[in-house]
Amino acid sequence: MHACASPATQIAAALAAQAEDVCRHYLPAGERQGRYWVVGDIDGSPGHSLIVRLRGPGKPGKWNDMANGDHGDLLDIVRHRSRCTSLAAVLSEARSFLALPARQAPAGPTEADPSGAALRLWRYCRPIDGTHAEAYLQARGIERCRFASLRFHPKLRYRDPHSSTQREYPALVAAVTNGAGRLTGVLRTYLDPDRPAKADVPAPKKALGPVYGQAVRFGPADARPDPVLIVGEGIETVLSLLTAYPGVAGAAALSAGSLGAFVPPRGRRVAIARDAGRDGGAAADNLAKRCGQSGIRFRVLAPELGDFNEDLAAGGADAIRQCLGCTSRA
Repeated sequence: MHACASPATQIAAALAAQAEDVCRHYLPAGERQGRYWVVGDIDGSPGHSLIVRLRGPGKPGKWNDMANGDHGDLLDIVRHRSRCTSLAAVLSEARSFLALPARQAPAGPTEADPSGAALRLWRYCRPIDGTHAEAYLQARGIERCRFASLRFHPKLRYRDPHSSTQREYPALVAAVTNGAGRLTGVLRTYLDPDRPAKADVPAPKKALGPVYGQAVRFGPADARPDPVLIVGEGIETVLSLLTAYPGVAGAAALSAGSLGAFVPPRGRRVAIARDAGRDGGAAADNLAKRCGQSGIRFRVLAPELGDFNEDLAAGGADAIRQCLGCTSRA
């Protein structure tokens, strides 16, 4: 009787089955040369010292750095490039890349693609760290934005909804997942190529794939999740609250209707971050009702201005904490 492979071994095998996609994402400065991916080093610098085997003969996913003798597999590359500090964190990052449910090993390297075009786009994006997408969020006062659910695409095609014209823009790409952690779609936020702001286009935010009732999820990778989950409409709204309350997990439902349809997780307390206005209030009330029916403790957080990102821009994280400390209602 053979022992079952460990989750790390299974995920390393799944990464190896998509070795070129992994290299394009985590080592984008490299290039394919025959059956190898060639790059400068494990930091992703341009050059030719480090080679990753993409296909046989030999074991795909194995790499060697000819300059210093270092070697390993793709899980090592994911760990180093995502700066994970624990095995649990690197497995979580790898599962996110592979669009697998959280804390569940893959069935095998040939597992069906659950999301089509959305998943293919997600795999061709890079981590948000140091990109134009991170600059965009930081310009809005958001300090906590390096989450596995956020990535960057340098040249994403945009089709004008009022004409047949197309252009390429840098974009913030967010993974939309269901309650099991499986990717169902993505949200694309098109950015101005010269300024840390949204692109001046008719629809700077576009969803791809099923997103209604699902969410972009944010949570600490290296720590046990806080029992409080902040749920709001927009990515910027939720990230603003996570900037004010580091270490707390969050979920952005992306629209008022989707917020009202969000299924709150059991075993967590839910903080509902409503937007100002009738639609924002109705969505918060719908989610509060769902929480009450499920016996989930909840609290409704109301902004001083239009939403919590406006509050953050106007007064900073301290102002949000002071406001919620005295004006929030349950």
